[in-house]
Amino acid sequence: MALPGRTGRPASALAPTSHEAELRTAARLVSRRRFLTVTAAAAALAFSTGLPARGAFAAPRLDTARITEDPFTLGVASGDPLPDSVLIWTRLAPAPFTPDGGLGQQRAEVAWEVALDASFALVVRTGTALAHPEYAHSVRVDVRGLAPATTYHYRFRTGAWISPPGRTRTAPAAGDDVTRLRLAAVACQAYHDGYYTVHRHLAREDVDVVFHLGDYLYEYAVDSAGGARGYTDRVLPSVFNRETATLADYRMRYALYKSDPDLRAAHAAHPFVVTWDDHETENNYAAEHDENGSDPALFLARRAAAYRAYWENQPLRAGQLPDGPDAQLYRRLHWGTLAQFDVLDTRQYRSDQAYDDNPHVPGPESDDPARTLTGDAQERWLLDGWASSAALWNVMPQQVCFSQRRLDLNAEAKLSMDSWDGYRASRGRLVAGAKAAGVDNWLVLTGDVHVAYAFDVKDDFDDPASATVGTELTCTSVASGRDGTERPANWDTYMKANPHLRFYDGRRGYLRVELNRENARADFRTVPAVTTPGAEVSTAASFVTEAGAPGLTPV
Repeated sequence: MALPGRTGRPASALAPTSHEAELRTAARLVSRRRFLTVTAAAAALAFSTGLPARGAFAAPRLDTARITEDPFTLGVASGDPLPDSVLIWTRLAPAPFTPDGGLGQQRAEVAWEVALDASFALVVRTGTALAHPEYAHSVRVDVRGLAPATTYHYRFRTGAWISPPGRTRTAPAAGDDVTRLRLAAVACQAYHDGYYTVHRHLAREDVDVVFHLGDYLYEYAVDSAGGARGYTDRVLPSVFNRETATLADYRMRYALYKSDPDLRAAHAAHPFVVTWDDHETENNYAAEHDENGSDPALFLARRAAAYRAYWENQPLRAGQLPDGPDAQLYRRLHWGTLAQFDVLDTRQYRSDQAYDDNPHVPGPESDDPARTLTGDAQERWLLDGWASSAALWNVMPQQVCFSQRRLDLNAEAKLSMDSWDGYRASRGRLVAGAKAAGVDNWLVLTGDVHVAYAFDVKDDFDDPASATVGTELTCTSVASGRDGTERPANWDTYMKANPHLRFYDGRRGYLRVELNRENARADFRTVPAVTTPGAEVSTAASFVTEAGAPGLTPV
């Protein structure tokens, strides 16, 4: 939501920029004011993009035999599978709730291995990597030379310690006429709102890849009892009982989230493809504007810290390493000829929200054709990718609600200014681009709203009889919003006001989708509660959309 002091602004520059002038200003302010308690050196680290120092200035090498506590407290992960490669990740943190993770400013050597079997008898790749203090002792290895469409197992070792094993999988070969893909989508996992029961069930699903659609982290304070978790067997450190603002804050908050065994289990079981939304940095920010109307130079300092910590704690390749407060997170993946995935970033380049980010009827401010949710460069990349796509299914994993969502029953209904409804010209360009490219099987995957939706994407949302051009599936939240309810108070209003809305459920859960050559089947998986652990999972509803015939049919 918006706070007082936020003002609507014209569309900003839309291509990725280095923000060099703002960073120089922020660095001076940090140095003079100790902004948000960060030292000038820490601010410089947040903006740094080079490799760790070498030679006389390099961090000293740690004798890993002297590590006396388990350094693999944050588990392992893999991501962004390619036909011949997958990215594997871990982060050394024997004391995860401290700013340096317990390893100080020393480098540590980490060995890794990839095998065809869970017992690691058939090892196919091995190597070593350095865990640098500049990157919070995170380790990422882009393991190459792997076979397509193959399941692998991986693990790390440092000193006498061996990490938990992870399981991952490569994508099929380019041009391979794959007959099936099973994916899952999750989003919005506020630690303080409940247990990660959803991840416990997700870890047991038979899926090829998981898409995390944002709000992996929340910047809000977490009290000593873990908020709604109501811990009685532990006391969380007071360092978490404040909003994240510094690089150290964000690093430790990721450590808190990844201390959850169910989240670690989901990462260990499946490769993830991740993208951020707002809370990984700050609620409802837009490009260089935060929700409080702060000096953009100061907000960019915070954004640099948040982006740096995100990269350090996710299975992302070097191409996503931030350049100060900028990072190219949007990217394209393929699953043979069955699916093309265009993973979007709808936060970093967007125009500021119209009408002070309050629900509002469409008007000149929100409908200005210069406004954008993606930025020009990303929009062109997406449209060009559709034009050249040879995939049967074109899947668009992204963050905020794409389809129109009328919030009331008035003739001129209010819309959300933070979603695509606040950027209707931007949405219109994508709908037109999908039609021009001949994208017949367009599937939008969405997070953000803490509920499950199924939409028919319409050529004209104000005309229920207009053509259906795609399908949008919203995956609800892992924990955000606490337990939720099957039919929220606005259920009747939303279902009547939006005839293209085919399903609405307010409980926690995840989305499971199977793509094949004939159709896509979506299963909305839900749990009844997350404020207490151990809830069972069930399927709330299932829908099918046929290849070549957009539109959802319940099954």
